[in-house]
Amino acid sequence: MAFVAVEKLEIYQLADRVWDVVVKWDHFAKTTTGGQLVESSDSVGANIAEGAGRGSSRDNCRFVRIARGSQLESRFHLRRAYRRKLVSKEDVFEFGPIYDRLLPKLNAYHRAIAAKILKRDGKTKTPNT
Repeated sequence: MAFVAVEKLEIYQLADRVWDVVVKWDHFAKTTTGGQLVESSDSVGANIAEGAGRGSSRDNCRFVRIARGSQLESRFHLRRAYRRKLVSKEDVFEFGPIYDRLLPKLNAYHRAIAAKILKRDGKTKTPNT
C-alpha cells in the first residue's frame, strides 16, 4: 500500500486554515459550531492517514468512506458558520471550493482501492468495504 503524505494534502492545509479562523471566535461560537467545523475538517485528513496506515486495502476503503462523511459534515458546518455570521463570504469562497474538490478526489481514491481489492480477489462485484 502506498504511503499517503497527509501533510501535503490540500485538506490538511485547509484544516489548519479553518483552525486559524475559528480560534479567533468568541468562546460560545468556538465551542459549538467552531469545534464541530475544526473536528470534522481534521477528521478528513486523519481518516485518510489512518486508513493508509492500516496495511489493509479493506480497512483503507472503510476509512476513506469515513473521510467522505467528515468532508460532507465539514461542508455542513461551514454553511452553518456562514449563516450564523461566524465566517466571512471570503472564507466561504476560500474553503468551499476546496471541500467541493475533495469529494470527487475521495471518490476516485475509494474506487482505486476497491478496484485493487477486486483484482486481488479475482472478483467482478464491488466489495462491500
